[in-house]
Amino acid sequence: MTNKVTIIGAGSVGATIAYLLVANGPVSEIVLIDINREKAKAEAMDIVQATPYLNSTKIYEGSYEDAKGSDIVIITSGVGRKPGQSRIDLTQTNVNILKSIAPEIVKYVPDALFLIVANPVDVLTYVFCKITGIPENRVIGTGTSLDTIRLRTRLSEIYSVNQKQVHAYVLGEHGDSSFVAWSNADISGIHLEDYEKCATDKNGLTISEYDHAEVEEYVKKSGGKIIAGKGATFYGIATCVCHLVKIIYSGADTVTPISTMMHGEYGVSDVALSTLCLLGPEGIKTTLTPKLSDEEVAKFQNSAQVLKDVIAQIQI
Repeated sequence: MTNKVTIIGAGSVGATIAYLLVANGPVSEIVLIDINREKAKAEAMDIVQATPYLNSTKIYEGSYEDAKGSDIVIITSGVGRKPGQSRIDLTQTNVNILKSIAPEIVKYVPDALFLIVANPVDVLTYVFCKITGIPENRVIGTGTSLDTIRLRTRLSEIYSVNQKQVHAYVLGEHGDSSFVAWSNADISGIHLEDYEKCATDKNGLTISEYDHAEVEEYVKKSGGKIIAGKGATFYGIATCVCHLVKIIYSGADTVTPISTMMHGEYGVSDVALSTLCLLGPEGIKTTLTPKLSDEEVAKFQNSAQVLKDVIAQIQI
């Protein structure tokens, strides 16, 4: 691999991804592409001037043709939902933006891995697969990766334990129909219920009282609260994208929740949403279907149907 990444969209999310890749990622070259070329040039210049204290990554504004040789293309372009705008209207707008971008970028980097970040990420992942013909294993939606780190953040607070020792996942849609796979949630291999039993009568262990509904509400409402306070969310999602880039470049296949096309997993097909996947340098090696409770399987199927209902109402 050349360790060259192209980022399409130099807004808050795209620019933050670029900065984090320069600060922490194994990337030697980054191309920033945006319809507002002056904005992309300014973002690139700002980041370049930070490189003396970071990594000596080459970063510059460019065109689709400049993406040639990229291993990974990260697509963040899209618009946020406006007051009074329906979800379907927003979806069609961002689908149209993706349809204008996809053929242009694929023409120059047909063998790249494509990371879809823009929302609604599951629908756009599905559309990108359908309109480009790129092998599905090379089309990766960030999906519930952001929901998952929000979940782990909350559980680490509840159990007063290092976030990295919390292993729990949000599956399904990156949206209101997502759900926590509580049947597979653990702390360092100890299921949450068993961990609480192990903690009984142990001095120094603090576990706050909570219920599942409160935690799921935290996960689903965090984005809205952040947007209400500062206008956008970008640190969390940018960190998720950089994590996926690191996985791809590390050469070590890693299990992570991402959005991909379904082919019978949990009884779901012809839609993209998040389950656990084995991700590596060549993209998604396989989807994984850990055992879920009957209730969780039903939630996964409901999430798929919610997305199919949206797809049925848009022009692809």
